[in-house]
Amino acid sequence: MNIAVPEAALRQRADYTHKFNTKTGRHGWLRLTPAYSLKIVEELIVNHSGAKRIFDPFCGTGTTALSAAYHGHEGVTTDINPFLVWFASAKLAKYSASDLKTTSEAAQAVAAQVRDQSAQLAPAPPIFNIERWWSEEALLFLRRLIHAIDQATNAGSPQRNLLRIAFCRTLIEQSNAAFNHQSMSFKEASQYELPLDIDRAAAFAEDVRFVLDGAAANPKGVASVHLADSRSEQEAVTGPFDLVVTSPPYVNRMSYIRELRPYMYWLGFLHDARDAGELDWTAIGGTWGIATSRLNEWSPPSDSFKSNLLSSALGSISSTDNKNGPLLSRYVAKYFEDMWTHFRGIVPKLADGAEIHYIVGNSTFYGTLVPAEELYAEMLRELGFRSVVCNPIRKRNSKKELVEYDVVAKWR
Repeated sequence: MNIAVPEAALRQRADYTHKFNTKTGRHGWLRLTPAYSLKIVEELIVNHSGAKRIFDPFCGTGTTALSAAYHGHEGVTTDINPFLVWFASAKLAKYSASDLKTTSEAAQAVAAQVRDQSAQLAPAPPIFNIERWWSEEALLFLRRLIHAIDQATNAGSPQRNLLRIAFCRTLIEQSNAAFNHQSMSFKEASQYELPLDIDRAAAFAEDVRFVLDGAAANPKGVASVHLADSRSEQEAVTGPFDLVVTSPPYVNRMSYIRELRPYMYWLGFLHDARDAGELDWTAIGGTWGIATSRLNEWSPPSDSFKSNLLSSALGSISSTDNKNGPLLSRYVAKYFEDMWTHFRGIVPKLADGAEIHYIVGNSTFYGTLVPAEELYAEMLRELGFRSVVCNPIRKRNSKKELVEYDVVAKWR
């Protein structure tokens, strides 16, 4: 039976990934929240009260596992990105009153250090064209801030994790990045919204308060996150699972590594552009940097997924007049081959009667519709899943053909 959930606490921990700009009325980053909303996740979990163990093989920031734990279940999640594993682990952790008190004390020590203009600086992260991201004043402040956090806390401690989450909120709020559309852009100098006399230390203190308020209410259930490739996670997690709720990367060439760069560089998860490209290549749907060039060398395995629907879409994309048609056709082929490998690998982790929910959107390439939801359904039926349906959730944007679906199926 589901327990009473402290809704405000659940939403606050989930919103560790958001900043809301009261001037523009828009949500900013962390742009880590899954494409499906917390409301959808909660509805699925509440409607499956008998599901003791809930799995999300595409972790993101751990929203599914967090909701499962707040509803008294066991939530398990995996991701291939070590930054997301760290972030979700910090978000899913249980914190004692002592943890919160000592974190608050550490934050006060940090505040005293960063107000000292002569305080020691951490090295600037090797982000290309970093001056586009932050003004000179903001960059100096952030360098003082991350150095002060690391001086005031121990590596791996709850105090450092919580202050680093607050740091992530601060660094993007004080950036020149704009998130008023699907992708990211940079504001011109005339568009900067932060006042010249902003008290940056006070802004960080407010972020710390927000994070600690969310950390104060611990979930009743348990949750864990593991570093693993969703195509070969057999050794990372132990089944069986009664319910799977997840949103895999979409087949739309959006690089999640590219979007996560500021956090990963500042916190030491990336050291150069090659690191980013290598990680993007290992992720499903990654096509940034070296990942793009390696597509030319990729070919499907002998036991690849066979589908007339997919073959038709690939042929149409490849034959377009655009010179990138063949490359993007290969990208789409690799994406669905990776998902086919994932679906085959998840079967041994499912309990009899388990239900799965994959939230995914369709896509278009040069006018060719790629019906991801129908291809997911084909794969699942071929593997022996039953009661496979594709339920539309919402339109993705102004293009009427782009829709987000919940692909539902039952195992045996």
